[in-house]
Amino acid sequence: MTPLRNRPPFVADERTQLVGWLDMQRAIIHWKCEGLSDADAHRSVLPASPLMTMAGVVSHMRWVEHCWFEVLFLGRPAEGPQFEDGPEDADMMVEGIPLTRLLEEYDRQCVVSNEIVAAHSLDDVGRHPDFRAAAANLRWMLIHMVEETARHAGHLDAVRELLDGKKGYY
Repeated sequence: MTPLRNRPPFVADERTQLVGWLDMQRAIIHWKCEGLSDADAHRSVLPASPLMTMAGVVSHMRWVEHCWFEVLFLGRPAEGPQFEDGPEDADMMVEGIPLTRLLEEYDRQCVVSNEIVAAHSLDDVGRHPDFRAAAANLRWMLIHMVEETARHAGHLDAVRELLDGKKGYY
């Protein structure tokens, strides 16, 4: 089931608004994938960006959530395809992985991210000693994640229209 695409309340505390905007963009990621076959989810429509598939972007978003909240903020080990000595954009190389599985993994990662956010002050800073971006506070990271997720939701909007003509704005 696609998560609800609800904007946060007009009047609410900062955390509620930041997480609300992020959750809405996450829901748009799901919405753009709704009803898509696995073949289309893995089909490239941008010749200069062959990994920019619906499935590839969903996987990328899962790993971006992991990177910012678990690795950079909490200081956990830098594990995952974007940290390995493999090819650039390895987190988008998902040939053969069903879209439903990728969306489930993204959902689980978003739950973990929201638990981390709920347990910390927005003024707390990241802890990973090996990455400069870990010096940002949780507030900055949340704002960045709204930007990152919205940008990729826009990519999915364009890719989906190129795949099957389906379009729509929140």
